[in-house]
Amino acid sequence: MTGSIRSDIKIGQQVYIVLKADQRTGKLTKGIVKDILTNSPRHPHGIKVRLQDGQVGRVKSIDFTNVK
Repeated sequence: MTGSIRSDIKIGQQVYIVLKADQRTGKLTKGIVKDILTNSPRHPHGIKVRLQDGQVGRVKSIDFTNVK
């Protein structure tokens, strides 16, 4: 599932994001969502989030392997 729809993303969920510095390479960073920063219901490049470790980026995929 892509991260372009805000309602699909929940706080505490594990996601893969692209950091601003990694946009050219597309390198993904894994983390847990702390805050959802995008207010609009959709964004074509991914919803912007802040991870628990403070990193900010756009969600590219949602990790459902740890869902209970």
